Amino acid sequence: MEGELRWGLIGTGGIAATFAADLERTDSGRVVAVGSRRQETADAFAERFGIPKRHPSYEALVEDPDVDAVYVATPHPMHLPDATLALQAGKPVLVEKPFTIDAAQARELVALARSRGVFAMEAMWTRFLPHVRAIREILALGELGEIVTVIADHGQWFAADGSHRLFAPELSGGALLDLGIYPVSFASMVLGTPERVRAIMTPAFTGVDAQTSMVFSYSSGAQAILTSTLAAKSPTRAAIVGTRARIEIDGDFYRPTSFEVITKDGERTAHPLAAPDEGGLRYEADEVARCLREGLLESPLMPLDESVSIMETMDAVVASARG
Repeated sequence: MEGELRWGLIGTGGIAATFAADLERTDSGRVVAVGSRRQETADAFAERFGIPKRHPSYEALVEDPDVDAVYVATPHPMHLPDATLALQAGKPVLVEKPFTIDAAQARELVALARSRGVFAMEAMWTRFLPHVRAIREILALGELGEIVTVIADHGQWFAADGSHRLFAPELSGGALLDLGIYPVSFASMVLGTPERVRAIMTPAFTGVDAQTSMVFSYSSGAQAILTSTLAAKSPTRAAIVGTRARIEIDGDFYRPTSFEVITKDGERTAHPLAAPDEGGLRYEADEVARCLREGLLESPLMPLDESVSIMETMDAVVASARG
């Protein structure tokens, strides 16, 4: 691939708008087309962001010869069918998190991408942020010693509105898939796949989970303690605790932010926020462009097998909570 990556967007909701805006902050790519189920919706979104091509269907979007890669920004249950459209058209695809709604769908999507020899990646944007890259380097150097505990939470307040997608069972609403995916993916990055999963859930008035708390245990003896809720704004902080030192990540841990490394003797090293004005989604777009330039079919920072493993863990959380 030469030059800027030409993006096509499937979907015109809030996350698609954020992606389009953030892409304007980088020179790795630009949005050239948007697809919607209605022409007027595609036109309105395109006018807002100065996008030259607007399509009245997702099928037309993926068949556009001017589109190099596709970003799937539709509700959770549509990730598999919409990403499938792109892959079957031979288009590299970035799929908004969660990758799919369960592990079976994740395995199906990965199998399709690999059988077609087409790039695919989960858009877990936190993985690609500067502070998380720095944390991964610290972990790789073993500065924390043996990891004992990972702690992370993600809680946001949403009004109890049955028409909102987070409260809609048919859209796979609830705290876990939308918010809990961040702590679960963070724990996966640090500790891998858990050996045991224990969870409890509190339902919302529509039956989706309003709050989920999780404890994971690992063969190393490490544990992860994770929470998510859509009923209140939580600190949204995270910590990685090792035998020699710990990392404390300021809220919101999943956005561009700062962190400290604190030794067991109390010595602190600050890692301030590097670029507060940069849109966070640009980094995942940069990673897709980098991988395609290098001829990679998946990202080493967010491997497809890990996306499957994370969805297996999410399934285990649901199974544990339901007893």
